[in-house]
Amino acid sequence: MKKSLLAALISAGLILSTPQLQASELNFPHLETVGVSEVAVEADMAEIDVAVVIKDKTAKAAKEGSDRAVAKFIARLKSAGIERSLIQSANLNLQPQYHYEKDKPAELIGYTASRRLTVTVKELTRLNAILDSALEEGLNRVNNIALKSSKEEELIAKARQAAIKDAQAKAQLLAEGFGEKIKGVWEIRYYEQHPVQPVMLRMSAKGASYDVGESYQQGHVTIRDRVEVIYRLK
Repeated sequence: MKKSLLAALISAGLILSTPQLQASELNFPHLETVGVSEVAVEADMAEIDVAVVIKDKTAKAAKEGSDRAVAKFIARLKSAGIERSLIQSANLNLQPQYHYEKDKPAELIGYTASRRLTVTVKELTRLNAILDSALEEGLNRVNNIALKSSKEEELIAKARQAAIKDAQAKAQLLAEGFGEKIKGVWEIRYYEQHPVQPVMLRMSAKGASYDVGESYQQGHVTIRDRVEVIYRLK
């Protein structure tokens, strides 16, 4: 009896995935699998995104206020031993502010200057102190704190290998279950995944509060990977 085409798309949740190349376009016996993996690791570093927003009557005064806050914070970070390469400061964003009344021309009432900084904190135990110093030096917004792992590259490679092995194991079990044998790999589809970095804090400027402490030590970074494979059957 002529072999019939066999297609199996499997994911961790047993959810069907639509491949780029439809099974009907392959005119030989084949088997499709999706290998998935997930690696979770305790976070040991963080990336914080902070900003200063200054409002003043003139553009120059607003700019000078934001520049001054950024310069003081960077100086404080450097004196605390934070490498300059771990501090990324954004360009100035200057916006005019208007007051609007019905049937009247818009009235210019001042300017808003804002600048953002991203700081990589390699020791989570220092996170609270760095946040406090940012606020003390005039940075009045904490946009987010993303927990990260210093072993990210190593873990990505580990997750990738696990996804490959998962695809291979599924293919072997399926082929054996249907009394078939795998001839070899026909096509591999791989899409790079990004680590899931939990955001622990979002805060706006006025009257805001935040909770640091031990909660930062309990975060985990999750790294997932996925590979789609088409195997030829003998």
